[in-house]
Amino acid sequence: MIWMLALPAMVLIALGTAWLMRRRGRWALRVVIAANGVLLLSALVLLVLAFTADSSSAALTDVAAATAAAADSSSNGAALIGASIAIAGSSIGAAIAVAYTGSAALAAMSERPELFGRAMVIVGLAEGIAIYGLIVSVILIGKA
Repeated sequence: MIWMLALPAMVLIALGTAWLMRRRGRWALRVVIAANGVLLLSALVLLVLAFTADSSSAALTDVAAATAAAADSSSNGAALIGASIAIAGSSIGAAIAVAYTGSAALAAMSERPELFGRAMVIVGLAEGIAIYGLIVSVILIGKA
């Protein structure tokens, strides 16, 4: 649910960044790089804190058990969102790869028609990216 609420904010930030890049150029690029650096450092700090936290000393109470049950149900949703991201990302990547390899294959076949078999293999390898995303999403859905 949080992702659905954050999506419009991310779209507005992306549009604002694009507008700022057009208006200010290098200054805006420096601001964006600085903001990305701050976000990266804060994420690393949170990651280190999460890995160094001592969970063995905490006693599991009723509130903690309820929180764990809620986290378990939300992890199912996270697995489904991950599966959809895997499908979308791999499909977009495969589309870009097929666009470039397909146009290059057609250009090569127009000059030398005997390259048809090799060209189709290359285009098929590019399409394999989408199949890998499908396999990852099936694995994620199986774990949900």
